[in-house]
Amino acid sequence: MGKKVWMEWSLPPDLLPQISGLAEYVDDGDMEKLRGSTVISGIRRYYDGEFMDRVGPELVQIAKPGIGVDNIDLEAATSRGILVCNTPDAPSESTAEHAVALLMAVAKRVIVGDMQLRGAAEIGREAMLGTELMGSSLGIVGFGRIGRRVAEMTALGIRMKVTIYDPLLPGDFELPEGVSRTDDLDAIFAENQFVTLHTPLLPETRHLANERRLRLMKRGGYLINASRGGVLDEAALIKVLQEGHLAGAALDVFDPEPPLADNPLLKMKNVVVTPHIASYTDAGMAAMQAGTVENIVNVLKGERPRWIANPEAWPGRTERASG
Repeated sequence: MGKKVWMEWSLPPDLLPQISGLAEYVDDGDMEKLRGSTVISGIRRYYDGEFMDRVGPELVQIAKPGIGVDNIDLEAATSRGILVCNTPDAPSESTAEHAVALLMAVAKRVIVGDMQLRGAAEIGREAMLGTELMGSSLGIVGFGRIGRRVAEMTALGIRMKVTIYDPLLPGDFELPEGVSRTDDLDAIFAENQFVTLHTPLLPETRHLANERRLRLMKRGGYLINASRGGVLDEAALIKVLQEGHLAGAALDVFDPEPPLADNPLLKMKNVVVTPHIASYTDAGMAAMQAGTVENIVNVLKGERPRWIANPEAWPGRTERASG
């Protein structure tokens, strides 16, 4: 049986020859064509052990564009010798810029101002009173690629007072000017007017921003989340917003996703929402697509990909792909 790449998204024409010369290429997501694939690639679907077994023993790699792999059962993949590959560098800049855009939009009341000018006469001028960012404090949870760029833009560009929390960061890591760190996660919430979340969704980070921590925040504070919806307890956020404890929130991600139509967050004028588009820019998409193709080509040639989310699975079933 020849090698096959099954995808739920289509490659741009300039990248297609890299794969079509090595394997059969299926890009319509047709489940009838799934069986016997060497590589599968998708974004939204959940890939568990049952799905992997449905593909068959020829499956060598699950290639994911972007950073997050929380829609893939890593343990199931690893136990089967299946490599899970992502592109963690590709969307970092786009996502960081979007997080800062959300922060500024909610602080400056951009959305309500837009609504008022477009005819929402019930919005009074008092609802458009914004918060000045220069000199205010920002707490960043997670100091990976995205968190670092957010820190640089806000500390060096806007001149906010930035404090970061990341238990995995080496103690001697050199921080940008104007950025300090704390080992106390609660302090991030209690001591900053703005808090932005940049951590992967793991069992230990689910609902990291829970009701207790949201209530630690200063009255009139703001919460921004462009990481994963499950990192934030949405029910708790709704409660503290309805009570007026927080001044606003800005979210690019939800739990579940997409949010249900009756989600109260969608009706709050002090909440800025976008449909998980932080990485969806021209440069971000191009980098994710190119990185995914690079990972796939590596596996089809029997080579080690640059980015493996479950490195303990290497070399796994790669000999089957290189034959």
